[in-house]
Amino acid sequence: MQKLKGKTSHDLQSEFPELKKRYWGQHMWARGYFCATVGAVDEETIKHYIKHHNEEHPVDNFTIDEE
Repeated sequence: MQKLKGKTSHDLQSEFPELKKRYWGQHMWARGYFCATVGAVDEETIKHYIKHHNEEHPVDNFTIDEE
């Protein structure tokens, strides 16, 4: 995990130079890590979620029933 975090930190700072200023002398990633399984979800579902999880979805079926 340490190698993965080190490599991604290096790659991100190479691609986005502004990160070097922000994280100079500091660690980009936390010391620990978290890992979990996703059950019977396929790779395409995970990719779709990652790509779209920040999009706002209108709630067009919301109604209030007055009694």
